[in-house]
Amino acid sequence: MSSGVLETARRIVVKVGSSLVTNEGRGVDAAAIGNWSRQLAALAQQGRELVMVSSGAVAEGMKRLGWAQRPRELHELQAAAAVGQMGLVQMYESRLSEHGMGSAQVLLTHADLADRERYLNARSTLLTLLALKVIPVINENDTVVTDEIKFGDNDTLGALVANLVDADAYVILTDQRGLYSADPRKDPSARFIAEATAGDPALEAMAGGAGSGIGRGGMLTKILAAKRAAGSGTSTVIAWGREPDVLLRLAAGEAIGTALRAGTAKLAARKQWMVDHLQMRGAVRVDDGAVAKLRDGGKSLLPIGVHEVSGEFVRGDVIAVQTLAGAEVARGLANYSSAEARLIARKPSAQIEQLLGYANEPELIHRDNLVVV
Repeated sequence: MSSGVLETARRIVVKVGSSLVTNEGRGVDAAAIGNWSRQLAALAQQGRELVMVSSGAVAEGMKRLGWAQRPRELHELQAAAAVGQMGLVQMYESRLSEHGMGSAQVLLTHADLADRERYLNARSTLLTLLALKVIPVINENDTVVTDEIKFGDNDTLGALVANLVDADAYVILTDQRGLYSADPRKDPSARFIAEATAGDPALEAMAGGAGSGIGRGGMLTKILAAKRAAGSGTSTVIAWGREPDVLLRLAAGEAIGTALRAGTAKLAARKQWMVDHLQMRGAVRVDDGAVAKLRDGGKSLLPIGVHEVSGEFVRGDVIAVQTLAGAEVARGLANYSSAEARLIARKPSAQIEQLLGYANEPELIHRDNLVVV
């Protein structure tokens, strides 16, 4: 079943844990990062789009600062992250460039993904980087977040990033072979689970606590992350990060680790999320030509087709798209506020910057964020 997860996946998010990145806390593992970078570059050559979510900043900072124990004080953790981030990013940049790949650092907080406008900005940036054949290296912005707004672990962050970029697959590389029915380090009768459905309550019941003393996540966080990723139709593989050529073999269809299949198809999950908005902030009425393009070709909605804007909404809100007679034909995420939409309605996209003084996107609603109803 693992073959079904990565073999046909075009856009893949890969997350690596602290113990792997830092060789159990001994500092950034150049050989390991070089190994993953080589595999990422090879997958990119196959036409796949890759995003790397990497732990390890705090652990690398602890090593550089000479701290043997993970600090408990928030300001000390933030300081360690700030110091460690330097070495972590330098290592990914140098190793990826050795294999001909460009890289970019992206630091995210929960607030970036909770706020719809910042969510869209982060999404636009990441999709642009992928279109430019650049591999984003993502970490939580540990230097500024507080406990109240933390993702809590990079397993969750990886799942949210998978949702953010509409990933086909999410790979969690860890220091375990995959998922077991019990902790194999404590229970010799623990059964290996090769495949299951993400979100199955039985998985959460059998998961243990945090594993290593270096990272924060345990198998439970990985199961919950897979459940979150499955919400937007992304399937997850949990595998041992030091398995030889693990990413290449998974992409070739080999069954490695535990495959947690998403129960909902990607498009259906996104459509359901849009359809579930019972109350929308506003609506736009569009001409017959725009209606035909939306229904027949799955095109984006351009401002030139918009004749009327109703309600008050901001960038990132879900709005209705209606015929001139008022019948709803679609809904989607607005790239512009209602005030901006009124200014650019019936105008060609080339005039947006002239009318507003800036241009977010040429579309009022991009086809990736639009569902015909």
